[in-house]
Amino acid sequence: MLSFLQYITWDVSPEILDTEYFSIRWYGLLFALGFLIGQQIMIYMFKKEGKPESDVEVLTVYMVLGTIIGARLGHCFFYEWDYYSQNPIKILKVWEGGLASHGAIISNLFVLWLYARKKKDQSYFWIVDRIVITIALAGCLIRLGNLMNSEIIGKPTDLPWAFVFTSVDQVPRHPAQLYEAITYLILFFLLFWFWKRNKERTPEGSLLGIFLIYIFGFRFAFEFLKEDQVAFEENMALNMGQWLSIPAVLGGIFVLLIANRNARKRNARKRNELDVAQSAVSNRQ
Repeated sequence: MLSFLQYITWDVSPEILDTEYFSIRWYGLLFALGFLIGQQIMIYMFKKEGKPESDVEVLTVYMVLGTIIGARLGHCFFYEWDYYSQNPIKILKVWEGGLASHGAIISNLFVLWLYARKKKDQSYFWIVDRIVITIALAGCLIRLGNLMNSEIIGKPTDLPWAFVFTSVDQVPRHPAQLYEAITYLILFFLLFWFWKRNKERTPEGSLLGIFLIYIFGFRFAFEFLKEDQVAFEENMALNMGQWLSIPAVLGGIFVLLIANRNARKRNARKRNELDVAQSAVSNRQ
């Protein structure tokens, strides 16, 4: 269907509104939408499972702080530590750009642990299993923001859907941001469907495991289609994004195994309790 195309010219301004005093960028809007839409999804899930809706507001604060701080520190430590170690005050200048999804995931897993410690009716894995649904959607929106910024570009290709990012060069390239955005959107629908079908029957930790394996497995693969983000990656067999994705995938496999083991134990315990109850009824008869 796209065979008649040579490439797609991408000449989009990253600003929605640019004035002398302030500007509104697509990236910032899409980043904020990730939290706003995610909050509404969490409210819906909390309603369905009988949890206090007011908890979602507290949870949103945790997630906003965890995402921004973690993504910023992740970029500074993983990708440009030589520069930021010499200019530490620059770490605070988030508006200058530089966020890393791996850092955001690590930070969010930590802040959700802090949140769950205060909630007797919401275990750590219970809340993480639901949050990753919204994170998948937020990841899609953020990658669309990268597309609007013409950043995280792919390697040259002659495929008919190649993009020419005119603000970068005139070379047709893989729209790597779009690949990831579509992948994360599919993950969002898969996880949401899984939750909607199973809810409380979902083995705690299983959605987190699926999320980590899926999102970082695809991230590892897509990195082969991307240009290096920083200079030190040029002589690496695998780039930084891939090295960071490997432990995330392994962690996902580990969490999924633990979740399934715990589910089997829980089911066995329920069967034993049922057998005991039935035996007691039989003895009374």
